[in-house]
Amino acid sequence: MAVTGVVGVFALLQFIAYSTNWERFQLKHLPFSTRIWAGIMGAAGLAMCMLLIFATVGNSLTMVAWLLVALNLVIVAVAAVDLGSLPRAKHFSAERETSRIASLLKKQRVVLTITYKGPLAVHLTAKDDVPQQFLAVPEQFEINLDPRSRTTVHYEMEPTKRGSFSMDLVYLQVDSRLRFWKKIIKIPVHVAISVYPDMKQLAEYALLARTNRLSLVGVRRTRKVGQDHDFERLRDYTRDDNYKHIDWRSTARRRRLTVREFQTSQSQRIIFMVDCGRMMTNEAEGISLLDHAFNAMLMLSYVALRQGDSVGAILFSDRVHKFVPPKAGASQMNHLLHASYDQFPQFVESRYDEAFMHLRTNCRKRSLVVLITNVIDEVNSHQIEQYLTTLVGRHLPLGVLLRDERLFEAAETDKPYGTDLFRAAAAAEILTWRHHVLTDMSHKGVLAMDVFPEDLTANLVNQYLEIKARHLL
Repeated sequence: MAVTGVVGVFALLQFIAYSTNWERFQLKHLPFSTRIWAGIMGAAGLAMCMLLIFATVGNSLTMVAWLLVALNLVIVAVAAVDLGSLPRAKHFSAERETSRIASLLKKQRVVLTITYKGPLAVHLTAKDDVPQQFLAVPEQFEINLDPRSRTTVHYEMEPTKRGSFSMDLVYLQVDSRLRFWKKIIKIPVHVAISVYPDMKQLAEYALLARTNRLSLVGVRRTRKVGQDHDFERLRDYTRDDNYKHIDWRSTARRRRLTVREFQTSQSQRIIFMVDCGRMMTNEAEGISLLDHAFNAMLMLSYVALRQGDSVGAILFSDRVHKFVPPKAGASQMNHLLHASYDQFPQFVESRYDEAFMHLRTNCRKRSLVVLITNVIDEVNSHQIEQYLTTLVGRHLPLGVLLRDERLFEAAETDKPYGTDLFRAAAAAEILTWRHHVLTDMSHKGVLAMDVFPEDLTANLVNQYLEIKARHLL
């Protein structure tokens, strides 16, 4: 009687654990390679044992009491026999197939292959060791496996943060034959994944560039002032082309209007100065302003390297974190990627003086200096204006300020009333002050951009193409 009583109390605890979904918590934090607890049938059956025990209290010498005890023992015996049907951990193996390099906010396919070598059919729930910074769809799989078989499932995961992550285990929640028991089996399958800024945009840009459809990503064709004279290639005529550049021999041969395209000036330099301080911690469309800045930096770097220019970067906050010397060539993209993928916005005040001192010391040749940052107070705006204007003449400075969409929404509220009126007035004052900052920089010879983070990439590429077309650099 005492034994069944202990089993009954244990059953009640397991039933509470099951009803509160503790097994989902244990699935991630189990200290051992396997763990066994009662399933829904086991918890219900063992809880019934405890109720039968309570029913025998005061009736221990009656026939009914002996029947209740016998029924109690039968349930315990069935549960004990069903416990032996749980497959062992050595009967399972798993493999994971996925790319070790991922792009921020881009879905990536993962394929799991589970092999089962046990003698009995089994029902299980499979769940991969997806990092908390990833979104997985679906999160788990219900699988029925025949003896000595294997199955393949797949899901898509979407990283929401850059950096290095690891997927070390595959979790299997296995049910016993009669569903009295559950067992967690952890199978080691290690994969290291590096999440970089959006790299798939580079492939999309290359595809659209080959088909002359860059307008689909917001890149407009820029009419050149003057003309370079190094012939590059022949291509189909478009409405923006100069009639003087039509190659009539090729047109007659191809029976299609064909123009000569010339190379733009090469061997120029672009240096990105990306603020990684507190001003870049705000988010837009689910990612930080710094992530938008890196996406735009990589896209423009890709475009500039294809043009034959050199590209470098200075990443800073309260100190200079990374410096990538300006170089040309396709390999420079790898240096920029590795320099940026593990940099995150920090809640520190940015030291523009140290960043510009580093620029002055290491970059003496005339360059297009692109500072990507954000301002909301006069102290930072004064520093940005001061240091950018000192570059005029020696370099071509371009200040890129990222907008906060919440300010514009507050300022554009229709018929504000009460607290909304004060909020709209404060937002309008900030936006007016911000406009004066940009105007002052423009009057002092600094190129300035004020864009929403989600529009940064296309606008920055267009600005670069305009600078190249007007031979400002």
